[in-house]
Amino acid sequence: MKKILLFIMFFWASLMITGQKPVDYLMRGKALIEAGKSGEAISILSKLLEGSPESRIYISRAEAFMASGEYSQAINDYNSANKLDPSSGDYGLARIYALKGDAATAVYHLESNLKSSFRKSEKEIMLDPSFGLIENRPEWRQFWKKEWYSAREKGIAEIEYDLSTGNITQAKITFSELSGNYSGQDDIDYAGALISFHEKKYTEAARIISGLLADEPENDKYLRLLSMTQEALNNYAGASSTYSKLLDIGIPDPELLIQRTECYRKTGETGKALDDIAKYLGLYPGDKKALSLAGKLESESGDNIKALSFFSENLKLHPNDPECYIDRANSYFVSRSWDFAIKDYSMSLDLQPENSEVWLNKGISLLNSGKMSDACYDFRKSFSLGNKKATQYLSRNCIK
Repeated sequence: MKKILLFIMFFWASLMITGQKPVDYLMRGKALIEAGKSGEAISILSKLLEGSPESRIYISRAEAFMASGEYSQAINDYNSANKLDPSSGDYGLARIYALKGDAATAVYHLESNLKSSFRKSEKEIMLDPSFGLIENRPEWRQFWKKEWYSAREKGIAEIEYDLSTGNITQAKITFSELSGNYSGQDDIDYAGALISFHEKKYTEAARIISGLLADEPENDKYLRLLSMTQEALNNYAGASSTYSKLLDIGIPDPELLIQRTECYRKTGETGKALDDIAKYLGLYPGDKKALSLAGKLESESGDNIKALSFFSENLKLHPNDPECYIDRANSYFVSRSWDFAIKDYSMSLDLQPENSEVWLNKGISLLNSGKMSDACYDFRKSFSLGNKKATQYLSRNCIK
């Protein structure tokens, strides 16, 4: 654990030397709020506001104030955001007043939001628990009697929902109806690209999205779909550039760091990948996926000692996860520490007995430890579970 902390501390120290961007502070604030450390988030964002009085930073600090129950301070921050970018803070104000039980004021600010460029989707509003206290109030019911969303917007929302449930056929029917009435609209083209992506027509999806980005190069939604399409096309260098673009335009989504790390790993840019994963672990120190990825990166770079420290830390935090045992077992396997590998593979199989690859690797470890009979049992088990690679080990060592 000490080595991991030093790894993270070194990275954050280098950030302080080179200077952090506002998006780094925003991601840090987001992580602290999620960890229940709203006070620390408020402190960090307050320092950032001293030099960068931007609406998005006021909104982020307002969320921290909300999380700590300091509604008056949150209202002040949302109003400050509105002064810098009209209506940017209205959705937050609607949420606060809903939580306070003030339906009339909540609806007033929600209306302002829906009339602005910051408008939220109907789905996002309906799933927001903040409005639970007022959903049976007459002001709320009256508000939704008005058609706030066009037929085109509703149709696109239906397409997105159908695609999320795997109903591509219905999505295409809806798209055909919409494109006949609203051809040439950017949001219709986006829906078409989304359908192409789900049909695995990745080249077509990339072509459509690239055209849309020519007019709106910083559109968050378009960039995210482009990155997904690039990864599907095995264009990991392009995808990492797109994730960098999202971070450069200030999207404070820490998950982008994980996604870019995966791309750097596949392009062999291990140093960049390690920088990103260290940054993510600085935000979420106990994250299972990040610790696993950090260990794999260290192993691939040739530092198996560091890799083992990440895998062991992951096991301490997630002792009942078979994948954590497999990660460490694989690291022992690479270093030819057969007895340790056998022990961890066995632990993973106690939790997940149908993993044919683990049975095979445990068999290889047993074979290298001179335990032929036990190894043959594992090879047979692996083969029975459908692993054809076990055949060569069986024929070579277990058939006489």
